[in-house]
Amino acid sequence: METQQPPGQWDFPPPPATPPQAMTNVELRVGKRLLWVDGAAYPLRNIARVYTFTLHPKRKEAVLRFLKHAGITLAVAIGLSIIGSVTFMASRSAGSGLLTFVWLGSGAALIYFLVDMLSVLTAQSHYVLAIETAGPSTAMVTSRNPQHLDQLVGYVAGALENPDTEFQVTVERLTISSPANYYFGDNVNMYGGSGNVGIAA
Repeated sequence: METQQPPGQWDFPPPPATPPQAMTNVELRVGKRLLWVDGAAYPLRNIARVYTFTLHPKRKEAVLRFLKHAGITLAVAIGLSIIGSVTFMASRSAGSGLLTFVWLGSGAALIYFLVDMLSVLTAQSHYVLAIETAGPSTAMVTSRNPQHLDQLVGYVAGALENPDTEFQVTVERLTISSPANYYFGDNVNMYGGSGNVGIAA
């Protein structure tokens, strides 16, 4: 496909065609008034915003979630242990079997919660290019070269102003374990007012 530069303020050298040693490559191309990100097509007229940002894991929330789940698990285990010791005073073998089961289950749950927390704490931050549409869809890609993504913002923005523009580059697929473990969107500080409704990230 022939590469054309958007005219005017977006006149700078095109981004490199292939980032060095990309793990999982994705083709990002503009042509015929469509933005293609791998196999997904986004009409240029529906693109509301193109920007870069650093996608950070929710580390603080992961620690607080672990402490909450660990506290509940230990409280339940201690409560069941007290009830079991009172109920099975006559039969020590039944009581010890129940206590063993309760504490083995609690230990397994604590290990699960610990692994879940560590997976978020050790997760990497990613510098990404995000393309938001007028609807709920957002496409995100990444690159080992942050300048590459910053240049692509200019190229996609130039294509929005000049729909006949065509270009094609290779970027990397964003691979994360769980989107729920990352901050998406903007941070907003709101002062004053009443009845404010929104989502804080």
